[in-house]
Amino acid sequence: MFSGKTLLITGGTGSFGRACLDRFVDSDVKEIRIFSRDEMKQHEMRHVYRYPDKVSYFIGDVRNYASIASAMRGVDYVFHAAALKEVPSCEFFPLEAVRTNILGADNTIRAAIAANVRAIVCLSTDKAAYPINAMGMTKALMEKILIARSRDVTEGGTVVCGTRYGNVMCSRGSVIPLFISQIQQGRPITITDPLMTRFLMHLEEAIDLVIHAFTHAEQGDIFVRKSPASTIGNLAQAVLELFQSSNGIRYIGKRHGEKMSETLLTVEEMAKAVDEGEYYRVPTDTRGLNYDRYFFEGITEARPDTSYNSDNARQLTVEEIKVELLKIPYVRAELARSGLSVVE
Repeated sequence: MFSGKTLLITGGTGSFGRACLDRFVDSDVKEIRIFSRDEMKQHEMRHVYRYPDKVSYFIGDVRNYASIASAMRGVDYVFHAAALKEVPSCEFFPLEAVRTNILGADNTIRAAIAANVRAIVCLSTDKAAYPINAMGMTKALMEKILIARSRDVTEGGTVVCGTRYGNVMCSRGSVIPLFISQIQQGRPITITDPLMTRFLMHLEEAIDLVIHAFTHAEQGDIFVRKSPASTIGNLAQAVLELFQSSNGIRYIGKRHGEKMSETLLTVEEMAKAVDEGEYYRVPTDTRGLNYDRYFFEGITEARPDTSYNSDNARQLTVEEIKVELLKIPYVRAELARSGLSVVE
């Protein structure tokens, strides 16, 4: 579907943007535009991805409508990945999260619609479901904005949709590189709570989810990939065993704004979610603002007993986690650097 097309990735110097380049740079796409405010990371990427005729770099900030609108001209598909993602940072600087995750997303969606791109997918997070922290709250409002904007698109115009996923293994700022670094420094692994659970997915699976959204979305849809989960204790133990480390584990307690488990679909969303095999699609609520009729006639629907969360998802064992970790190039490279053989 991307043959001969121009793709724009906001926040393109992050883990997701780099994985997208790995996926598409050798394909028959016409152009990939990397949009971010980090000129040093763009400089580094130029030396890694030597495709001057295919990869273009745009310095700008999604907080500034003019800069994102300028990069949007001639674009066919938009991957909106720019965000403030660190939970503690957003707790201490919530207005910064508002400016990037909410207002920046709105700027990007409006610019995409104005440029008549074919589709824009906004990347969200499990923290947006039943949010308790500023990062999740701003992402939840981003989802509400994409739904609201999708209602205003004329027929045949830009498809506005979203994806929601959990922890991406070895993405920037994630715990696995931290665990490996602590082992290599001879320190114990620090974890918050061994019983805390999180969804686990690979970067490639996150890209597959976005492509599925581009391929199947109707206006305002939100897509979720069915993912396994793990306790943080089992994840730490798997890393220790892979690196044959006896450093041990030190428990430090929950950080600001953290949950014991995460939710990918709320109870309310499960009631209307469409099962598409590996994915769930949550269609938008198409009812209008005139609520008078609902005083007299409501909508009855099956109500599930629970949400889809990291406690009731399939739990990976330590051995299964090790298998998943060995699929990650970074982990394999660090094992080799540590002089350890990679056992399939």
